[in-house]
Amino acid sequence: MRLSRRALLAATTAATAASVSSPASAAPRPARLRTGFERLAADGYAPLAGQKVGIVTNPTGVTRDVRHIVDVMHADDRVNLTAVFGPEHGFRGTAQAGGSEGRYDDPATGLPVYDTYLKSGRPLADVFTASGVDTVVFDIQDAGARFYTYIWTLYDCMEAAQLAGKRFVVLDRPNPLTGRAALGPVLHEEFATFVGRKPIAQAHGMTVAELALLFNGEFLATPVPLETVRMTGWKRADFYDASGLPWVPPSPNMPTPDTALVYAGTCLFEGTNLSEGRGTTRPFELLGADGVDGRWAAAVNELDLPGVRFREAYFAPTFSKFQGQTIGGVQLHVHDRAAFDPVRTGVALLVTAKRTWSGFAWRADNWIDKLTGSTQVRTMIDAGADTDEVVAGWQRELAAFRRVRQEYLLYR
Repeated sequence: MRLSRRALLAATTAATAASVSSPASAAPRPARLRTGFERLAADGYAPLAGQKVGIVTNPTGVTRDVRHIVDVMHADDRVNLTAVFGPEHGFRGTAQAGGSEGRYDDPATGLPVYDTYLKSGRPLADVFTASGVDTVVFDIQDAGARFYTYIWTLYDCMEAAQLAGKRFVVLDRPNPLTGRAALGPVLHEEFATFVGRKPIAQAHGMTVAELALLFNGEFLATPVPLETVRMTGWKRADFYDASGLPWVPPSPNMPTPDTALVYAGTCLFEGTNLSEGRGTTRPFELLGADGVDGRWAAAVNELDLPGVRFREAYFAPTFSKFQGQTIGGVQLHVHDRAAFDPVRTGVALLVTAKRTWSGFAWRADNWIDKLTGSTQVRTMIDAGADTDEVVAGWQRELAAFRRVRQEYLLYR
């Protein structure tokens, strides 16, 4: 039997369609990630039944279709949401770094919003008591770095909830840096501040639910009654874009997941007299100062750091350091996320900046020690150590933290 050209094309198309749609030949599709909140809502808020609930959250507490979870919960009769607690930058995210929104009633829901920023211990416990809640829920997107303050809001709220006799529930979200490994120096407790309360690595490689379990098991004097609602469909090697979730800036200078990718290393420039890119459209990806030229980019490119290249760049911050001045520096371009090490890269940038720019200086208050967790990074760089020597200096403490961390991991 001979087929016409039209019949042959039709038969080929049908066979191709059957091949594509056949379960036997189709490649397996990854399971869709479901956040802790998605799982909580799908379960009818069962863990919160019969409770007056307060939630610690900010603009990142959104559903997949970008509705805020406070608005969703407030409209749902299955949960009795009675209070909101805002962290640094505020519940609705209107405040810059180092600020908050204070106490007010939320115009959208009428719920009382309490300020947690810079409160801890008994004063924060008194806020929870005054709110009248039975259970405190936490749902904030983290950035994966020890000095990003929301994980210490988590710690402080857990401690305060225990003091106030409240339950604590953590709704999990992805770590945008992945959860493959902990990286960088471990905090020494004598350097504890709100950018690092306890001895964890600079890039901790954990989700907020895993951190909550670690805090409860290792650091709280008396554990809080804790429940975690874990994600499904998340793997430790996943970057944020694999989640399918919208990215809402967790703070004004964290506009994209690309920012979070480099932040665990380049935030160290907050401890220097160079701009860390605040006041630009690429904070923490652009670094520079008045008088820096192309020698810096050339020097750091010579190190051939894995996964990243550096471009000579000139920019004028609209606020923060060098406001309104055109300055020179570098822009990071990460081309292989899996190979990129943000902490090693941050140290390499410090080492080469000091060697190529005569104006380099640490902040007078040695803020770099608070960010790195000890004097070690600063003093080694000042003594002329290279990148590998500085990184080698924290490996023993990092290995000890990794062993402890392993006990609290929830995902593969």
